[in-house]
Amino acid sequence: MQSNVLAWLNDTANTFPDKLAVYDENGSITFREFRRKSQAIARELLKMKEENGLVGRQPVAVYMEKGLEVLVSFMGTAYAGCFYSPIDVEMPEARVNKILEILHPQIVITTAALKSSFEKFHYKGAFLIYEQINPEVEDEALIARVEKTIIDTDLLYVLFTSGSTGVPKGVSISHRSVMDYIDWVTDTFSITAEDTFGNQAPFYFDNSILDIFTCIKTGATLYIIPKKLFFQPVPLLEYIKEHEINTIFWVPSALIVVSKLKAFRNVDLKDTLKQVLFCGEVMPNKQLNIWRKYLPDVVYANLYGPTEITDACTYYIVDREFGDEEPLPIGIPMENTEILVLNDQEELVRGDEIGELCVRGTSLAMGYYNNPEKTRAAFVQNPLNRAVPEMIYRTGDLVKYNEYGELIYLSRKDFQIKHLGHRIELGEIETAVSSLEEVTLCCCLYDEKRQKIVLFIDADLNRESIKERLEQLVPDYMIPGKVIYLSHMPINGNGKIDRVKLKEYL
Repeated sequence: MQSNVLAWLNDTANTFPDKLAVYDENGSITFREFRRKSQAIARELLKMKEENGLVGRQPVAVYMEKGLEVLVSFMGTAYAGCFYSPIDVEMPEARVNKILEILHPQIVITTAALKSSFEKFHYKGAFLIYEQINPEVEDEALIARVEKTIIDTDLLYVLFTSGSTGVPKGVSISHRSVMDYIDWVTDTFSITAEDTFGNQAPFYFDNSILDIFTCIKTGATLYIIPKKLFFQPVPLLEYIKEHEINTIFWVPSALIVVSKLKAFRNVDLKDTLKQVLFCGEVMPNKQLNIWRKYLPDVVYANLYGPTEITDACTYYIVDREFGDEEPLPIGIPMENTEILVLNDQEELVRGDEIGELCVRGTSLAMGYYNNPEKTRAAFVQNPLNRAVPEMIYRTGDLVKYNEYGELIYLSRKDFQIKHLGHRIELGEIETAVSSLEEVTLCCCLYDEKRQKIVLFIDADLNRESIKERLEQLVPDYMIPGKVIYLSHMPINGNGKIDRVKLKEYL
């Protein structure tokens, strides 16, 4: 019986020792090398724990430029029976210091070049320098003894998310949750060693979990696509074609850049791409329809879920046509996951009643690291079961069922507003605006002070023109009172629209 994710890398290293595991713009590594270097890192971590009198499952911060070395460090941390937490080199100093205050790591893995940068933060612990670690013959036997002590409820990682407040929250995920999720991914999308993934998500973002661990489990190859290519659609598609990448899992904003600039006219991917998965924000059908037009034989899947349930908890494999103005379903629960849509009375919704999406199952995080108050607020007793302790996670997302029994995402609970006596989901307005031909990216916020719905768009359209066209799609009271045109919509580090930045325009 498998009790941790390390068995996956052991198996792939034995089955496909010389197969390309990870490729980035600076180099590559085989599965045999991946395991050997990971175990060498684990050896050094164990030695450092002993030297510094550290006991138990320790947090290890990983501070590096995005590349294969980060993934090796993740697995090295896991082999040592510890859990990793990535810190991005571009994070503001105040945010890094807050993360260090919450996580309180005593060991950080970094490079010689970055060590001095990390010393500027509020950190007094030990450093493990990646390039100074070399595998030794006895590593495998040493690490095998530690492996046997790791159980499935041990933490694998802590990812820090901001949420709506901007204050970092350390989402704590166990081996068991990742194994449950990746087993579902590989079964549902029939992933094998013959597949090749193209990674977009930063490694501090939960979308990367699918890329990393699906490849480790199956022996598929992972290409870490250079960040700069996501601003150059034609070279991006050329990269996919050159490296024969057949599966991608990106945020919708990255897919939209490609469809907006019609890069498909320059690069034919019909014989390359097999599966296009997306998650993290709403995918407008207008943009998805462009992908479907140029690549009709690709499998498209909309995954939904927050970091607190590992990565995703519902999915919809696109199986019918949609108009540009229609919302794309987030679908049905994943295997071994139950979705509860609860109304304000803590009862299951009926018909097309709107409710909050709550999740039950193995995918749930252990809570927020060193933050019992926030944990108690979001991870609560299932109100439908008072007999035994049973946690559910309250996502804060509003949804309803459509006529097919599929879930439709409407908006965040905190994006639901009361305007002109009506309860409005801002996400519904965004879906309608996204269908307008000229619009690629849009976002709605509510200006409480002026009692106005404010629409941000990347198309230079005046309010009257938008009003005239939206009247066919939404009621009058949902028409934005103010329209702000931005030639470049602000995007955060995860590739999503930066709503915090947009609030500065109100």
